[in-house]
Amino acid sequence: MRTNTLRELLLPLAAAAAFGAASVPAHAAVFVQCPGDTNGDAVPDGPGDPNVVCKHLTAGDGFATMGDGQVKYIFSYHDITGIPPDQVFDKGRLAANLPAPTIELKEGNRFYLNLTNVGMLMRPDLFDPHTVHFHGFPQQAPVFDGMPEGSFGVNMGSSVTYYYNVSDPGTYVYHCHQEATEHMQMGMLGNIYVKPAQDGTPFVVNGKTYTQFAYNDGDGSTGYDKAYPLQLSGFDGNYHDQHIAVQPLPFSELRDTYPMINGRGYPDTTNPAAIDGPAENGSLPGTQGVSSLITATAGQKVLLRLSNLSVNHYYTVGILGLPMKVVGGGAHIARGPTGQNLAYDTSSVTLGGGETADVLVDTTGIAPGSYFLYTTNLNYLSNNDEDFGGMMTEIVIN
Repeated sequence: MRTNTLRELLLPLAAAAAFGAASVPAHAAVFVQCPGDTNGDAVPDGPGDPNVVCKHLTAGDGFATMGDGQVKYIFSYHDITGIPPDQVFDKGRLAANLPAPTIELKEGNRFYLNLTNVGMLMRPDLFDPHTVHFHGFPQQAPVFDGMPEGSFGVNMGSSVTYYYNVSDPGTYVYHCHQEATEHMQMGMLGNIYVKPAQDGTPFVVNGKTYTQFAYNDGDGSTGYDKAYPLQLSGFDGNYHDQHIAVQPLPFSELRDTYPMINGRGYPDTTNPAAIDGPAENGSLPGTQGVSSLITATAGQKVLLRLSNLSVNHYYTVGILGLPMKVVGGGAHIARGPTGQNLAYDTSSVTLGGGETADVLVDTTGIAPGSYFLYTTNLNYLSNNDEDFGGMMTEIVIN
């Protein structure tokens, strides 16, 4: 009730801020760089270098629905690629996605990532800069790292283009590194992964041919049929309520009461469709757009791109009745200095904040049915006060 009342009180201020920003031509503040693009929508106008990839994200606020139906205020990113510059502020405000839009790249790509800070519509008292930190990527120039100590933040109403020469395959994450604890807790978290150059080259392993791989393994041992990014995170419901209430934020008391996979708590994790935003953000379509439902045909090998972007918790996940093989972690293949294969079988994987793991699940000989992927930290199997939810999803073998 307090959140809704405050929203009503803040709306006139937000409208005034929006009117003020709209009184200046929006395109004057939006500057997009993308080779071959002449109209500023981050899409090349014609055939060009296939290794050039462009994307345009906005950073701002919005709302998301938790597994128990409660609506929480968030910060995050929104994919605005293909939108003309003069429409970016209209389309990007109050459109934060949970999780942030997934970014898929390939080794050898030259990636131009444009970020426009559209401001906080529900918190017009805030003028926070935002950044993109390509977490774990070893090759970016310091100026593109997104850490404000050695880089810079993107001020409200401004745009910056990050450039990456993508040379290392693996599973990564990205997040805002400006006031990192606050902005990450508020939801500025996304999946990003890089496919290896080996993709497309057939390798036969145990009589089966693979053309997709987690890494450049040279022998097909990281081959898979289907891949799913699964980002582990959580919200402190009280923290989010206090944020929109413009109250002092209890950093020392942070405790995730809404553990999630890809921005959803069970059973919403098994909804294959994108979840539209709540009424608080105008029911924008697909703002919680990444399902965690995993499906496969018996005999297929599934790659789980696991990551943890919690700012205050380790998480352990396992699968009832299915084998797990860890073939990489931290965007590095599990190989020793002399090339020995260090992949290992396990029943669970534990990840700290910022860690990633590439896990193969082989369904050969597995009976069709539904299997649970869940956290073995049983206190995280809840949506706040509602039990039988939280960090859990299903693997359906057909």
